[in-house]
Amino acid sequence: MRAVRTISLALVLVLAVSLAGCSSAHGAQAWVASVCTALTPWRSEISTLTTRTQQQMTTRTTPGQAKENLARLFDGARAASEKARAGVERAGVPDVSNGEAIAAAFVGSLTGMRDAYGSAHDGIEALPTSPAGTFYTEVGKVVERLNQEYEKSGLDVSKLDSVELREAFESLPECQ
Repeated sequence: MRAVRTISLALVLVLAVSLAGCSSAHGAQAWVASVCTALTPWRSEISTLTTRTQQQMTTRTTPGQAKENLARLFDGARAASEKARAGVERAGVPDVSNGEAIAAAFVGSLTGMRDAYGSAHDGIEALPTSPAGTFYTEVGKVVERLNQEYEKSGLDVSKLDSVELREAFESLPECQ
């Protein structure tokens, strides 16, 4: 009986050690590298889509063309934001003080941005294209609402509670 108890205790210890290795918490440098790797293509895509959106707002097109182009752009931004959100979520939780709250803030911020783009897409899709003047006025309102929602979703990494994370964001090449 004593041998069974010793073997059971040994198995519990081995299992505990191996599960600790599978923890979703990651060191500050590893977590930040994963987050920045998820965000880099997103930032590039958002920059490209923003430039295209600005071009769409100044290029003479028919309201139907503008509606189609803007809806496609906002849908692309929504998809890119969701991909980045999923990547940040996969990064897990940084092994720092308030790590869970920090990880949740990053995921929440990207969720808000994804939803802002989705709302803009849906707003554009819902607009009638005539009369043209009214259409373009309403497009301006949709874009203004997008900017407001996007601004509310922003996350300032300079205000992180964690010195380790702040230093990692400032020093890692993936984040530059």
